[in-house]
Amino acid sequence: MDAISLLQDLAHRPSEAAARLKDKLTPEMLNYHPGDHDNSIAWLLWHTAREIDEQVSAMSGREPVWTAQGFDRRFGLDLEEHELGYGHSSERARSIVVEDVDLLFEHLDAVVDDELEYLASLTASDLDDVVDENWDPPVTRAARLVSVSEDALQHIGQATYVTGMRSTFE
Repeated sequence: MDAISLLQDLAHRPSEAAARLKDKLTPEMLNYHPGDHDNSIAWLLWHTAREIDEQVSAMSGREPVWTAQGFDRRFGLDLEEHELGYGHSSERARSIVVEDVDLLFEHLDAVVDDELEYLASLTASDLDDVVDENWDPPVTRAARLVSVSEDALQHIGQATYVTGMRSTFE
């Protein structure tokens, strides 16, 4: 398997992992704050898609799926154009309230599809390009792509764990 194929396989995984949650989630569960934590399942799923979208669009030079496909309007959240949840205050994180389970999953799937399309446009040598000089060592395209998927999978894992606490919601 070559590096691009490996990254494509990795990019699929957040959607695949999240899909196992879909039928288990209710609007009440989506917006619950376990242990009074600021991040609900809705926030975790929304943030997962947004962080993939913003980072991939920055590398690809394309408009984020969030605005290009109208998810910003469909979610109806009062957010800045490139807001993705990083650094949210307690109040801001708690303001992310989503009742539509399907919309969260549609958004995540659209973002993953966009990432896969981007990956298909790359060559192996593109993976060595430095995309962020703000770190030491500078971040390559390959490292950023792995990081994006790794972060997304952690958040899906968090949502899975909370969803498994089903008795909390009953």
